[in-house]
Amino acid sequence: MSETALKHKAEAPESLNFAVIVCSSSRYQDLQLEKRVEDPSGDRIAQTLQKHGHSVTFRTVVPDDRSLIERSVRRALKSRRVDAIITCGGTGISPTDVTIETVQPLLEKELHGFGEVFRRLSYEEIGSAAILTRAIAGVSEGKAVFCIPGSPHGASLAVEKLILPEAGHIIKHARER
Repeated sequence: MSETALKHKAEAPESLNFAVIVCSSSRYQDLQLEKRVEDPSGDRIAQTLQKHGHSVTFRTVVPDDRSLIERSVRRALKSRRVDAIITCGGTGISPTDVTIETVQPLLEKELHGFGEVFRRLSYEEIGSAAILTRAIAGVSEGKAVFCIPGSPHGASLAVEKLILPEAGHIIKHARER
């Protein structure tokens, strides 16, 4: 790692407040029917963040619906209790996967390297199926925003290998004046 990157990381906030937004129509429908909802990806994300000294101050499940995804992300962007946002799910290639298309216009700057590196890491683990993977990151309103796949393994990979090492660094730069 470069000397500059090390210096920036040393100046970055160490403990962050995260919003975790799970985009899943099936989980949302079960919640509406008051059924017991299993959320392995959301649970893994929250547990991993907390294990590394961060807090989850906002967590919700929304359906694969553009207006509800946008409303949840905007709510997190406006919250003073949120430093970074992770959306999980709805990043595939089926017609109902609309998370990327919904969140991307809300970003002031996109971090293209996030998706590129995520796919490289995925390729090392799952092979050519990684070409179906969509993931983006960026900044908006001084917050880091990450859209990651909904599979538990993909969510863990993104959080552990990319989000945890860089979220504070991203926020440091996003808040510079």
